Amino acid sequence: MVELKRGFGFWTVLCLSIGSIMGTSIFFGAGIGSRYSGNLTVIAWLFLSAISIYIAMCFGELSSMFPKSGGTYEFGKQTYGRFISFILGWTSWLVGNISIVVLIVASTDLLVMDLPGDSYLPIKPLIALFIIILFNFIAFVGIEATSIMMILFAAIIIGVIAAIIAKGAFVFSLSGDLFLGNPSGIFVTIFFLLETYFGWEAATFLAEETKDARKNIPKAILIGTVVIALLGLGMLLVTFSLIPVNELKVIASPTAEVARILFGQNGGTIAVAGIFAALLGSAASGIITLPRLTLAMARDKMQFEQLSAIHPRYKTPYKAILFQTVATSILLVMGFGNYGILLSILVPLAILMYIPIIMAVPILRFQRPEIERPFRAPFGKILPFVLGGFLLVAMIISVGSIEKGPALLNLSISLMAMGLPLFLLFELYYDPKMITEVNDLFSYLNLMTENISFPHRIRKDIMNVLGELKGKTVLEFGCGVGTMTSMLLKEVGPKGSVYATHFSKNDLKIAGKRIEQTRWETEGYVFGTARFIHDSQQFYRVHPDIIRADVIVSVGMLGYIQDIKAILKDMREILTPGGSICFVEYSDLMHLLPSVSWLGNDRKIEELFREAGFSVRVTRHKGLFWNRIFIYGVKYKGIVVI
Repeated sequence: MVELKRGFGFWTVLCLSIGSIMGTSIFFGAGIGSRYSGNLTVIAWLFLSAISIYIAMCFGELSSMFPKSGGTYEFGKQTYGRFISFILGWTSWLVGNISIVVLIVASTDLLVMDLPGDSYLPIKPLIALFIIILFNFIAFVGIEATSIMMILFAAIIIGVIAAIIAKGAFVFSLSGDLFLGNPSGIFVTIFFLLETYFGWEAATFLAEETKDARKNIPKAILIGTVVIALLGLGMLLVTFSLIPVNELKVIASPTAEVARILFGQNGGTIAVAGIFAALLGSAASGIITLPRLTLAMARDKMQFEQLSAIHPRYKTPYKAILFQTVATSILLVMGFGNYGILLSILVPLAILMYIPIIMAVPILRFQRPEIERPFRAPFGKILPFVLGGFLLVAMIISVGSIEKGPALLNLSISLMAMGLPLFLLFELYYDPKMITEVNDLFSYLNLMTENISFPHRIRKDIMNVLGELKGKTVLEFGCGVGTMTSMLLKEVGPKGSVYATHFSKNDLKIAGKRIEQTRWETEGYVFGTARFIHDSQQFYRVHPDIIRADVIVSVGMLGYIQDIKAILKDMREILTPGGSICFVEYSDLMHLLPSVSWLGNDRKIEELFREAGFSVRVTRHKGLFWNRIFIYGVKYKGIVVI
């Protein structure tokens, strides 16, 4: 199996942390904060920075405990279990994508802000889409290209902000007005400025590709947060000392205006270009890391497992990167031009994600004290609960203070809640327990719709493939509600038999009643012997009571199997030499949802069966609502071509 390449060193991860943690508010926050708390925005920043540094420590402890690609998803899985971890992973994916869109929208707005009229409007989305595609391509190419890009962008981020602060230091004057403002607005300011620090989780997604991840990732997250805190403080002090609060409230880009004041028009233009590049660098960090979250969830079958594929040459999760490219592009088109609304949706969504993550620190200290923690957050048994409560209160107060706040909060919660049907979908796809419960629940619906899902012509095709069955023993692996069972019993005749197995008790009950009804209705016709076997472990094996079969037939069962190699091995052991098999499987539901990964490639199917001792032919047939895969062949000794 191809694995991720462990090639990121400390400095690369630090550069990525700086880029991912730095949000748009470091450049636009002075204007936003001045509307709510005036010059006290500086105090809000200091308080927020202290909170953020501690949150970084919490992420440091968790990543030192679980250095895996899942990050927030992995922490949730270890703390809260499967459902909550999926919701956290889904929310983290949303937060990451919305953050990318916010950064790209802000950067393109900055790029064209001085162009006359509205002639530039049509090109903004095109520029943004090009940026997304370019950065995803670099992420696909591999670690070397990614490392160079992240180091370059980190240098730009630090260089641009440091240049503005250094130049501003010569004209900076600390006045008494600097700490005057509206104290009641500090909570709202913190609420919006918190976006500056979103991205602690990004470095954790690279854990499996980072050298000495237990040590380097916690250190990179903490140092990256401190760097952003100092740079942001310097930017705010320079901005508030150069531009009056009343003017800041109406300036679209305070940092760009500060650059023009300090460097003149031409120098300001160069500085604005640097800010543009810095914002792109932050977006690039999210684009690079988010596919690793998708990869981790796909491995645990909390995403389509195809997305866990690693490119054999570049050692990158290329299918997750392609998926990420499409998803981010769609979100970009939907949200373009709505920076303020996107920010108002993003902040509560992220807070709702971060609260259970930081609270995982004390919970895991209680639940799993034996796990090694190379990095430990101070006061980790109490302070995360206090901090979580503070963030929740800040969010509630802030939402009530901004225009359309409650409606936007409801939208954030709705986006988070969209994870529930997705969770059920993946459970229905991959979890044997859920599959069994749903089949039990909808057994009679399966019976009523069998002529749609399993038409007569398909049954006839299967019988034609199986050929003469008189006197034979047939294993019907996954008999469902008995749609084919009576046909098989008629064909094997009085000297034959059919083992009908299934994981659903309700399906088996219906199948048994149907056979009895058919026997009664066809008095005088001699059927073969039927034996119905309930097997809750059918996803992993052939039932041990079945020791011999001449023919194996299965419809709609392969997609549920958890270990196809084990199943095929069991089938080969019970099948007589030259015995035949016929499988029919549904795939590509509504032509949107893919089948399980190994069923997606005919050659892969043939190889799996060949390795197990079968020679098979694979054909595919398109349908209105789904496609069907036919796999039929024989057991052989040696290589046989049919």
